[in-house]
Amino acid sequence: MSGIMTGLIMILVLLLLIMGGVGIAIWRVKSMAQRAFGTSDLREGIRQIEQEYAMTPKSISAMTGLYLPKIKSDFPEFQYDEMKVRAENALTSYLMAVDRMNQGILKEGNRELHDKLEMRIQMLQGAGRQEHYKNIKLHRTELCDYKKRDGRCIITFQSAVQYYYTITDENGKIMGGRSDMLTQSRYNTDVIYIQDREKVEDERDLSLGLNCPNCGAPISGTGSKVCEYCGTPVIEVNIHAWTFSNIMEVK
Repeated sequence: MSGIMTGLIMILVLLLLIMGGVGIAIWRVKSMAQRAFGTSDLREGIRQIEQEYAMTPKSISAMTGLYLPKIKSDFPEFQYDEMKVRAENALTSYLMAVDRMNQGILKEGNRELHDKLEMRIQMLQGAGRQEHYKNIKLHRTELCDYKKRDGRCIITFQSAVQYYYTITDENGKIMGGRSDMLTQSRYNTDVIYIQDREKVEDERDLSLGLNCPNCGAPISGTGSKVCEYCGTPVIEVNIHAWTFSNIMEVK
């Protein structure tokens, strides 16, 4: 009998030690949560972190000070503020077009951009899915790149964007994203100008360069002041000769 009692007492002591250890661990977790989040409720602390993350705009690569002087040197009549507004409108329209599965909403852009949008919509339709972008807001837009290649001049704007993002199935059931929490993201928007038609391989871009107002001949190369075919003076560049060729989310 004494052996059984001894065993029970040992088990009881062990249980008390375990409970004490668990209690100490809980106390430590709550203390850490209190210091880190200002609340002893760990779940509430995690929720606060998620909410703060959802409300904080993404940082962007702001290189306007570096690239804008180079662009203005190549294109003295380039209107940065106007083009930035166009880039923001193009991005917003692109997301709305995906949201509503309607390519016609995107009014800007060349055939390449519209082809990409059409393919994205078709892929969603084929999968029985729909992407939703609600309450779109752009925090900031800056130049992040400027390059010349293959007869093209490409300016890239980067924007910090927020929206409520969800993916639904054909029945409207949410398959991804959250309708109750903002998503912060950033996007690159490329605007293109055809500098030299002879180097451009994609025929979809050939209509983007400038033409002589007198004889209609293409003006090959920025900086041309006179048409090399008929000698007519040429205005170097018009803001509407630029067009958008790509919109891409940057992770």
